[in-house]
Amino acid sequence: MKKTPVLLLLVALFLTSAVRSQTVQLSVSDTSGPQISRNIYGHFSEHLGRCIYDGFWTGDHIRMDIVDALKKIKIPVLRWPGGCFADQYHWRDAIGPKDQRKRTVNATWGMVTEDNSFGTHEFLELCGLLGCQPYVAGNVGSGTPEEMENWLEYLNFNGKSTLADLRRQNGRQEPWNVSFWGVGNESWGCGGNMTPEYYAGEYNRYSEFCKDYPGAPLKLIASGANGPDYNWTEVVMKNINRGRTWGLSTHYYTVAGTRQHKGSATSFGEDDYFKAMEACLRMETIVNKHSAIMDKYDPKKKIALVVDEWGIWTDAEPGTNPAFLYQQNSMRDALIAATTLNIFNNHADRVKMAALAQTVNVLQALVLTDKDKMLLTPTYHVFDLYKVHQDAHSLAVKFSSPDYGHGGEKIPAVNVSASKDSSGAVHISSGKS
Repeated sequence: MKKTPVLLLLVALFLTSAVRSQTVQLSVSDTSGPQISRNIYGHFSEHLGRCIYDGFWTGDHIRMDIVDALKKIKIPVLRWPGGCFADQYHWRDAIGPKDQRKRTVNATWGMVTEDNSFGTHEFLELCGLLGCQPYVAGNVGSGTPEEMENWLEYLNFNGKSTLADLRRQNGRQEPWNVSFWGVGNESWGCGGNMTPEYYAGEYNRYSEFCKDYPGAPLKLIASGANGPDYNWTEVVMKNINRGRTWGLSTHYYTVAGTRQHKGSATSFGEDDYFKAMEACLRMETIVNKHSAIMDKYDPKKKIALVVDEWGIWTDAEPGTNPAFLYQQNSMRDALIAATTLNIFNNHADRVKMAALAQTVNVLQALVLTDKDKMLLTPTYHVFDLYKVHQDAHSLAVKFSSPDYGHGGEKIPAVNVSASKDSSGAVHISSGKS
């Protein structure tokens, strides 16, 4: 702990320069708070655009350069196969010999052919190479409880059954013991256009058939709200079987423009920059308000708030398929990532998992590829810097700094989170508006 005053001085000097040499006062408590789950630093990979195909998967193999890059930042959990794609995905279409797999249409993202060459076995092989936990999103929108129940048996049962034997026939002897399981995705929208009352009933029905196999206790995650839809959280938390629920999700994207015209990823002025940072900071309010509702029904905070889709969403790059959501990455994106991770770190008592959207070639990606070439984005380097917080204990931070003003509006110029790791080292990270 003797190093702490020096570290605080260095951080204070950095923050001072970050807000144009105006004074920043900062102090960090030495009392450890809740543990910052490593799963806050999770990622999301959907069958969308070039995330899987031409990203992780190149026809018949997993790209090891991407694997090596993600291992360096200690990726803890990877969510798959969607997203909206999850509720049109039928797992049996993508197992067995490649030439016998079903060809389907990705009706959500561009009406392109899905050849299903990347399926359950390939995804779980990828997670094994990454050394991360898989988070499988189950199909509630167009699926059935039986389909989800069967997928779980195929993944997790180590005894003798037709499905376990089929897994062995397809090359996997031991079960994968997958614990994280999403019961639907965005059920208020692309996952079925459900009301929260209806979804709560569906969640209870599906969760009844999701069984814990030996060695694989399930951590079921309910489909949560679209950003500031607090009524969804209220109704779902009131009506679901909370004893069978590990987490409740929420999705929130930073958008500087409108739904139809979100703005360019790289060609923006200060007005767009300010709007993006202002929108990013709304994550604090969203986490606070959803947490307050959850506290009413779960005062011991046993159910995690899972922000399993977040990041900046801009217009697709000119000349690319707009349905593929390919966007460039800038220092603005890095600051949005840092700011959001600080918010999650500071709410580690309730936020136990998150997933940046998305890992490769889609939205706020960590990695961009062009055939055999690969580029690590500014966002990637933020995750590299912040990995020191994984499983460390949060520390309360008190600080004051000038506001950032533009167009008659003001937002905080600096945001901070801090933690103490198992060796006693203190880590302080800052974002800047």
